[in-house]
Amino acid sequence: MSISVDEIERAIAALPPSDLKTFRAWYEKFDANAWDRQIEEDALSGRLDALADAALSAHQAGKSTKL
Repeated sequence: MSISVDEIERAIAALPPSDLKTFRAWYEKFDANAWDRQIEEDALSGRLDALADAALSAHQAGKSTKL
């Protein structure tokens, strides 16, 4: 069974406040996990290597600040 984005949007808009709060908490975790998986995939595939190299070069050149 497939549900359209429009149907999902209408269902979310119809939620009572307490259910909307529960949905928001669930979606925040869901989205964070999806982001973490994407970062992991990008790191393992080498897609972030150029960014890491640039950051290390900038740091070695004294262009970074201590946190």
